[in-house]
Amino acid sequence: MSVEVIVLAAGKGTRMRSEMAKVLHEVAGRSLLDWVLSASRSLDPVESTVVVGHQAEAVAGTMSDEVSSVIQDPQHGTGHAAQVGMGNLADPTGTIVVIPGDMPLITGQALTELVAHHRETGAVATVMTVVLDDPTGYGRIVRGEFGVDSIVEDRDATPAQKVINEVNTSVYVFEGTLLGDALESITPDNSQREYYLTDVIAHFVTAGHTVSALSVPAEMGIGVNTHAQLADVARVLRARINEELLNSGVWMLDPSRVYIDAGVVVEPGAMIYPEVYLTGRTTIGSGSAVGPNVQAESCEIGQDAVVQQAVMIEAIVGRDALVGPFAYLRPGAVLERGAKVGTYVEIKGSTVGAGSKVPHLSYVGNATIGEKTNIGAGTITVNYDGYAKHATTIGDRVRIGSDTMLIAPVHVGDDAVTGAGSVITQDVPDGALGVSRDPQRNIDGYAEKRRKRAEKESG
Repeated sequence: MSVEVIVLAAGKGTRMRSEMAKVLHEVAGRSLLDWVLSASRSLDPVESTVVVGHQAEAVAGTMSDEVSSVIQDPQHGTGHAAQVGMGNLADPTGTIVVIPGDMPLITGQALTELVAHHRETGAVATVMTVVLDDPTGYGRIVRGEFGVDSIVEDRDATPAQKVINEVNTSVYVFEGTLLGDALESITPDNSQREYYLTDVIAHFVTAGHTVSALSVPAEMGIGVNTHAQLADVARVLRARINEELLNSGVWMLDPSRVYIDAGVVVEPGAMIYPEVYLTGRTTIGSGSAVGPNVQAESCEIGQDAVVQQAVMIEAIVGRDALVGPFAYLRPGAVLERGAKVGTYVEIKGSTVGAGSKVPHLSYVGNATIGEKTNIGAGTITVNYDGYAKHATTIGDRVRIGSDTMLIAPVHVGDDAVTGAGSVITQDVPDGALGVSRDPQRNIDGYAEKRRKRAEKESG
């Protein structure tokens, strides 16, 4: 039997106090909505429809082609949203799963078990529930002899019902052949003048149909309405990601201090130290050691590389390369096998060849460095003339002296050397020494003359 998915994502999320639609807020590298859609794919749905409203175009624009959207305008509650979603389904007669778009902790396994439970019981509707130590504010699940008798909102619960700690998560499975008629029958007889999806449950019970419930771990029932809740679910998701990596063979000194997004790939055998932030499309090779204090966004770190105390954005670090401490790799930085970028070095839009080193206090921008070359401390490729960027090329086995300024565009040939303190404005041929320094001049007695002048000026 086919499964159709409806995700309710039309709300503004006023308690987030943000201009952004609630479901677009990101947590652990994905939007709230994307986490829900990712979990729902485990159901292999014939069709998935997202009901959008606030910032509809922006929300729909984040979805893949396999998901369609429909606008709920005006917004008259969850029952109305489900009705709008059903109207977008090509065949709304199968099993329909309804999920709020702000529940990123729900898993594909839980949804699969929910649908299986629904079919095993032969119910017309099944509610996903959780058991909470403090159920205040949630709709209580009132069970009867044959299943769920009702869902009672907290404000309407009697003292006896308030002690019930099994609550509604707003995740449902319905038989589509009956859901459409049930949605038509509910009314907005409440203080909000809205159509509530929970009223469908009451409709089915009154009509004599069986409504079942399946309880799942409490964390899966957490919806996000505030930034505090966003932080709470982020903590859970990061723990799940780290646990999966640990089980795959990744070593972490302290997983609670490692922050890895869902899109990151870390190969078994990698070692991750505290205060590491891996985001975007970052990949970490086996045998590499990353951290402490590393931020890598959409970077590629090869096998057996070592990266310490560094900030890296869209950079490639080759196998056996060394980065840090206190290095900054900007977009387009490429370190080939065995290269080294050391302390207080910034690399942007440049390639550092295999076995080459930029060990200390240097800036390399818009440059290509060959193999087995050493860049002395304090070297700068002066790549910007105030109007345009220019390239510097440095060959193989070159020795760039400390405190060299390379005024681009300029080429330093293979096996060449530059003298320390030089300003290189012309190409240096292969094997040549490029040096540009004024002869040193010493002025005897300068310190004494300076002292006397200062005394005279001070009176």
